[in-house]
Amino acid sequence: MKLSVLFLCLAAVSLSACNQTSKESPHATADSSVHETVAVDTAHTSQNSLDWAGTYEATIPCADCEGIKTNITLKNDNTFAIVSEYINKNTKVEDTGKVMWHDNGSVVHLTGKETNMKLKVGENKLIGLDQEGHEIDGPNAHLYVYNKVEGEKL
Repeated sequence: MKLSVLFLCLAAVSLSACNQTSKESPHATADSSVHETVAVDTAHTSQNSLDWAGTYEATIPCADCEGIKTNITLKNDNTFAIVSEYINKNTKVEDTGKVMWHDNGSVVHLTGKETNMKLKVGENKLIGLDQEGHEIDGPNAHLYVYNKVEGEKL
C-alpha cells in the first residue's frame, strides 16, 4: 500500500512537471516565431530626396582600348548630356537627350541619338545597370559606378 501511494505521488509530480513545461512551451514558440515587419518608405525616392542633378564621371571598360572616360550631366529639367572619350583612340562621342525616371523613382533611363542606358541613382553616384535593369556584377562592377563631381549643381 505504501508503495502504491509513493508511486501515485511520483506520477503526480511527474505529470505536473510535464504540464508546467507544456505551459511554458507555447510562450517560447510564440517568441521564436515573431517576425519583424519593416516598413518601406515609398514617399521618399532618389528622384525626390537626393540632390541628383550634376555631373558624374567614371572610366568604364573598353574591349579595344584602355577605357572610356565618361561624363554624364543630369539636369533638373530631366535632360542629360554625355561625353565619352575613348582613351588612346582619339575618339570622342557626345550626346544629349531625355532622362526618364522609372516608377520606383530610383532608376533613370537615358535616351538620346547614341545613348540608351539605365542607371540607379544613389547618394552622389550613379550605378550602371544592364538593359534588364540589374546592377552590373562581377570583378569589374566597381568600374560602372559614376561618382559625382564636387561643386557641380544644375
